[in-house]
Amino acid sequence: MARTPKPLPSLDWLKPRLAISRAASLASFLALAVLLLVWNLLFAELPGTLLWVILAFQLAPLLLLAPGLILGNARAHAWTCFVVNLYFIQGVLAAFDPSKALFGWLETLLSFSLFCAALMYTRWCFQYARRLAGES
Repeated sequence: MARTPKPLPSLDWLKPRLAISRAASLASFLALAVLLLVWNLLFAELPGTLLWVILAFQLAPLLLLAPGLILGNARAHAWTCFVVNLYFIQGVLAAFDPSKALFGWLETLLSFSLFCAALMYTRWCFQYARRLAGES
């Protein structure tokens, strides 16, 4: 028995969801980057040289994704879903350390919200493109 595919949502239904999920992705992305900067600069108590090395390693994946996210590229949002899992894991591990618990919970929350928003943007963007191409 063959299953019939679900029809694609209308363009009017997709447009506001694309805008909201893109805004949520950008806001979560920016908040995650700011959290990493602020935490490492103000609270991590690392020596100067080590501080910059750690910041470079933590921010490099985000900086690689930034141009695509800013431009609204669906594939960059899809890649963000993979990369942000590293920050989620780091946040969960930090949440178990009492001295980093606040940082850990914030990083976990921001990475989770970025994952969800980027995932929904990717899905709706591809549905939007298929609908524009004339698929039903």
